[in-house]
Amino acid sequence: MNNKEQMINAWSLLYDEMITTANSDDHKDFWENSDPFTKTINFNMDKPHFWKYSEDEILAELKEYISSTYRQHYSAGNDKIQTLDLIEACGDGEAFCRSNILKYASRYDKKGTARRDIIKILHYAVLLLHFSDKSAPPTETYNQ
Repeated sequence: MNNKEQMINAWSLLYDEMITTANSDDHKDFWENSDPFTKTINFNMDKPHFWKYSEDEILAELKEYISSTYRQHYSAGNDKIQTLDLIEACGDGEAFCRSNILKYASRYDKKGTARRDIIKILHYAVLLLHFSDKSAPPTETYNQ
């Protein structure tokens, strides 16, 4: 099978899946109209099937991990000052976060566990977003 045939086959499989899903009773409220060729997706985030890839569970796990770092060695006791606060005060918050993202991405699955490395990458990405927003407030908007 050549590349063109593989691509056509992949698109036909996707089409078949979309039609099967569109006609499935399990996802009836997911589709706003009944014509399988003009389906529009209802992205109501309150519906359990919205999170196709378990993002809600992953985000909850990430939130729990981040919360746990406030109870660990990253904070200096009861004064609530973290090492990252000192790094930010020196003007290196963004660079520190970028460097840690690179560190954990480059050692992915070589030391510790792959999952823990990914969680740390995501944590530093959230921190990088925080520091980036502080230095240049966000101007992007996302389609709602």
